Amino acid sequence: MTERLSDVEARIRTVHQLSAVITAMRGIAAARTREARSQLDGVRAYAKTIATAIGHALTFLPAAERTGAVPRTAGTHVIIALCAEQGFAGAFSEHVLKAAEEVRRKVRCQRTELLVVGDRGMMTADQRGLDVDWSAPMVAHPAQAAKLANRIVEALYTRLDTDRVMRVTLLYKTPSGAELPQVVEKQLVPFDFSRFPLPPSAMDPLITLPPQVLLAKLVEEYVFAELCEAVMLSFAAENEARMRAMIAARSNVAKTLDGLIARSRQLRQEEITNEIVELASGAETNAASG
Repeated sequence: MTERLSDVEARIRTVHQLSAVITAMRGIAAARTREARSQLDGVRAYAKTIATAIGHALTFLPAAERTGAVPRTAGTHVIIALCAEQGFAGAFSEHVLKAAEEVRRKVRCQRTELLVVGDRGMMTADQRGLDVDWSAPMVAHPAQAAKLANRIVEALYTRLDTDRVMRVTLLYKTPSGAELPQVVEKQLVPFDFSRFPLPPSAMDPLITLPPQVLLAKLVEEYVFAELCEAVMLSFAAENEARMRAMIAARSNVAKTLDGLIARSRQLRQEEITNEIVELASGAETNAASG
């Protein structure tokens, strides 16, 4: 009986330690989510500035050239999937990769390449039997978002330079508070110039580059800004999912702990009762022998 009680008490200590770890992980995830959200305004302000510049640059082109390049009818469809870097985030990566599979099914007559960001996403892709053409780890801190966006841009433009990419689709999740986050699907290529209104008639800005070259550089910067925002949102959503998982885990741990404490009290009571019975039996034996 003593051994069983000691085993239960040891489990109680272990569960207390686990509860402390879960609380710490929840706190870290919450802090990372807040930090990522706080930096979004800067990224969006940068994107807005580039968007305004694109609108001005379009005025230097003939009206017929302002819609951008004619979409290709054949080529490779590149899918960029921003997944989780670490575990304890529920089905975060599964949802993103399921969306990637759906995109692939829609374009089954075209060749596709899958670019996966996030080590946990790579593991999930392997489990789902998906061929990954390029991968990179997800950021561990919001300050690393620009560096990762640069890596994705380099991988993307390496493929665009071969003149075989027809379309590029970006898939990622966004933080959504109490609701379950949905996967966002964004088209990066062909670039949609209709999103950028021409500025009101005013004095044209001075430029030092040919209009086509200037516009190409601005488009590259805007794609970089879009990727930065997507990385930041995905990072925040991953940590939000981890926070939810830790809340659920803490609830389960609390129930387990309550059960163990109740069991330890029962065992302790049984132990005390047995000791009283033994003492009473001993007293009766002594009285009879006396």
